[in-house]
Amino acid sequence: MGDVVTVPETYGLGPIEVKAITGGAVEMVAPLTGSGYSVSGCSGGGSVSSEGGGGVRLNCDEGTAATINGAMSLKVIEILDTAAVLRIEPAG
Repeated sequence: MGDVVTVPETYGLGPIEVKAITGGAVEMVAPLTGSGYSVSGCSGGGSVSSEGGGGVRLNCDEGTAATINGAMSLKVIEILDTAAVLRIEPAG
């Protein structure tokens, strides 16, 4: 746990940190770098505090893809015990 994935600034998010892998889902948090955010496809939402700034918390099941800020696609490809394979790419 605690792995951090840095994503391009154009996605409106800071580094994504994996907080937990439980019950076939990956829980992640990321600070927001833009003025707003939108998430579709995974349960979750904003208003987590991240070092004094706003952030977003995501809880994504295996095989689920989320679109974040209309710019980034995040898919949980596979969960293996305490590890997860994520695919992050431009949305669209």
